[in-house]
Amino acid sequence: MADAPRDPTHRQDEREAIRARVLEGIPHGFLTGPGGTGEPDPANIAPGAGLALVKQVHSARVVTVEEPCAPDARPEADALVTATPGLVLGVVTADCAPVLFADRAAGVVGAAHAGWRGAHHGVLEATVEAMEQLGARRSSIVAAIGPTIAQASYEVGQDFIDQFAAPQHRFFVPADAAGKWRFDLPGYVGWRLESLGLAATEDLALDTYADPVRFHSYRRATHRREASDGRQYSLIALSA
Repeated sequence: MADAPRDPTHRQDEREAIRARVLEGIPHGFLTGPGGTGEPDPANIAPGAGLALVKQVHSARVVTVEEPCAPDARPEADALVTATPGLVLGVVTADCAPVLFADRAAGVVGAAHAGWRGAHHGVLEATVEAMEQLGARRSSIVAAIGPTIAQASYEVGQDFIDQFAAPQHRFFVPADAAGKWRFDLPGYVGWRLESLGLAATEDLALDTYADPVRFHSYRRATHRREASDGRQYSLIALSA
């Protein structure tokens, strides 16, 4: 897995847009939460584009989209794929892992919301399969893991680790408190992506919990008894 990128970032819709090296040349951005309100302007990612979002439900469900999704008609899913130029796909997160995909040669992109449930039940694999149905080849697909909660910030109980098979327990380390563990969500997501035989995978290695200046974190807000409705958007599109 590649090291975290150090490429310059810039402002989009008053939110910082973080880029991934593996997606260079593909319109995309992992937007920070603070600095903007409401849904982002898709034109900041792809001029003249419409925005496609879904109603996220922590599932492995993927939809193929060809046009913008109206706010009152968004399907329940946790990933989107498209081969339609000028359409911006987006997912929202606040600790879960946003993953953006692209096959430049085939002209197919995807976006997935990979919380532990979605990742555990196959949302990443389902996204790649949906891209293949549009003509992508997994050996040509690249994927970038955006800002997500890091292992040092993600304490869980024994009942959580019991839901994973023994070989996957390597993504857990003991926490300070007895009976508690720390889960490596980005490591787990990266492992599942690498198991798919993709062309390249990149982890931006940005911890949402530890960076309140740039990122919303549901867990941090809950611990601090603050409002927990903040989110950040991750967007990707094909050039028109």
